[in-house]
Amino acid sequence: MAVHWGYIGEKGPAHWCDDFPDANGNRQSPIDIVTKDAKVDSSLGPLNINYSSARSTCTEVINNGHTFQVNAQSSDTNLSGGPLSHNYRLAQFHCHWGSNDGQGSEHTVDGRPYDAELHLVHWNTDLFQSVGDALPKDKGLAVLTAFLKVGQENTGWSKLVALLNHIKCKDDKCCIEEGFDPSVLLPENKKDYWTYEGSLTTPPCHESVRFIIFREPVEISPHQIASLRDLLSHKQNEQPACGCQEHLSDNYRPTMPLNGRVVTASFQEQ
Repeated sequence: MAVHWGYIGEKGPAHWCDDFPDANGNRQSPIDIVTKDAKVDSSLGPLNINYSSARSTCTEVINNGHTFQVNAQSSDTNLSGGPLSHNYRLAQFHCHWGSNDGQGSEHTVDGRPYDAELHLVHWNTDLFQSVGDALPKDKGLAVLTAFLKVGQENTGWSKLVALLNHIKCKDDKCCIEEGFDPSVLLPENKKDYWTYEGSLTTPPCHESVRFIIFREPVEISPHQIASLRDLLSHKQNEQPACGCQEHLSDNYRPTMPLNGRVVTASFQEQ
């Protein structure tokens, strides 16, 4: 039977380690990125991001009770280069956000959070046979991360927002008939990023993730972020479970200790 977890109360992040021991590990995520301590690595080459095949295979969006999730069934390499020594394939993408502006991202930069954070989760196809096999293993996953801030309307997010209207409640699903290209959700500047070794930011918190976090945030409008905050954490005609708020907001884990890890940067701070 699946163990229930949430973001508040006795099922919140401070108690995840009771049921998921990896949550007490030494390379947990998210973290606060202290820019003056990030080590510039001139050997970090450009990222190779190719979602041309993923467009046709991002065919389903689901409300899983913690966030929205778009599932992908790509058969091609979607991510390589940069800090990665292997090829990775997109499995899914999802988001974390706050109930109000000024909070919501999981990672922070010099102690400052953004309004939301997008995670594109990829698995290592060179070393593993499936995403399930890769999930708990070192070098199993690579997560492209984009910060979101409230500002201008974002055309790339418009189609995604329209889909969210069909997954209001937990376990609601919606087919994406024409597919979806995740690259429209990413910032224009993909050369500047921070990277470090971390973990899943939700249970079971396996320490298997290489995070690649874009420096440039993506703007979305107040209406677009409101569509995230309108999602519900419970099934239709049911009440929220213990540890869950009615609406899917503040679904972010607090930052975790760095524990001697080094954050590297592909760019020099100005």
